[in-house]
Amino acid sequence: MNLLSHTADTRLATTRDSWQFRRVLVCFLALSASLPIAWISLGKLLLFIVALALFVAGLIQQRRDAALHKLRSTRLLLLILLLFSLSLFWTSADPDTALMAFVKHGKLLAIVLLASLIRSPRDAHAALLAFAIGQLCLLLVSWALVAGLPIRHLPANLGRGVVFSSYLDQSIIFATSAAVFWHLHPLKLWPRWLAALFALAALTSVFLVLIGRTAYFVAIAMLALAATWALPPKLRRAALLGAPLMAVAVLLAGPAHVQQRVTLIYSDIQSYSDKADISTSSGWRLNAWRRSVQAIAENPLAGHGVGAWTSTVKRLEGKAATQVFGAGRSSNPHQEYLLWGVELGVAGVVLLVLLHIALARDFSGFTEPVYRAGVSAVVALGVACLFNSTIYDGQIGDYFCLLIGLLLGLGLRADGSPAHRGPELRATAA
Repeated sequence: MNLLSHTADTRLATTRDSWQFRRVLVCFLALSASLPIAWISLGKLLLFIVALALFVAGLIQQRRDAALHKLRSTRLLLLILLLFSLSLFWTSADPDTALMAFVKHGKLLAIVLLASLIRSPRDAHAALLAFAIGQLCLLLVSWALVAGLPIRHLPANLGRGVVFSSYLDQSIIFATSAAVFWHLHPLKLWPRWLAALFALAALTSVFLVLIGRTAYFVAIAMLALAATWALPPKLRRAALLGAPLMAVAVLLAGPAHVQQRVTLIYSDIQSYSDKADISTSSGWRLNAWRRSVQAIAENPLAGHGVGAWTSTVKRLEGKAATQVFGAGRSSNPHQEYLLWGVELGVAGVVLLVLLHIALARDFSGFTEPVYRAGVSAVVALGVACLFNSTIYDGQIGDYFCLLIGLLLGLGLRADGSPAHRGPELRATAA
């Protein structure tokens, strides 16, 4: 009897230590979303090692995460990564470039792995608090730089108010986090006034300080969703239909530099249309998108394989390829949908759209605050992918994968349901 009691105590202590370690790792990953890419890479490495160890342990003990298996996005993400891995056999890219591109796409797996490491509401709440602290510090440092306060050990010449990475990444992050902060405040993780203050400061930074044009559209989408959900249910459909008009009104009535940046898009497009000018940001994108469409048309069924975008569009560009796309082999079209289309064919574009839909449908089964925060993150990702290779890129892609994984974990465990079902759980219940 004493031996059985000692064994049970040992198992309980081991389980408690395991949960504590997982919670620390999840909080570190949540915090790393607000840190430079080196910290995110370290967190992802630990995530993959620990998740693999837990997966093997689950197979040995005949346990499975019942809640995680209900998600539509889980199976779709695994299918997407399987197709990217299979495309290694027919890719036109060299092996090093193809493997590097596959690793970049592989960050999508972090969504599932992070959600699987969150095993309880306490884990989820601790992780969201770590994420919030990181974002608050990032926002405060950004505004301190704007105010001209001296801050050591930060990269120089990144732009006004940019802490690290780029103005593009940081502006999209602020626009998305503003929505997440606001929609999650009913969970009492932070007070309403703090959520409102963070959202106001973050959006002010997007529109008045940072110059990322993609973030303007992301921020407007976040405001449109928030305004729609604030209306009575009968008026929400009409509000969604009027969202494009709201976007135009915000851009036209916005600050002078916002209007100037938006007007610049039109002039760049006109210049590309008249003179094929690719010296501007918009002109370069339009040319890259045109070459991408040509590449998809060449092989619409299987695509050119993972990592093959640069070599394919350079071949289509001809003699000026190096001048236009650079000497490297890992460029991208600054448009995620077209990138997947070139690599996986038309199916790649369809799969990326289906991934957004599957994630939104998964969030629809959660409580209202988690649903609204999760759908906001998915919509922000979808909008950003229209103008950049958001998932493929390092900093911003990792941010979205970590954020969506955290919100899925929060939604899955919000009701206190156990993470695993297996022989041990059934025996305990009996």
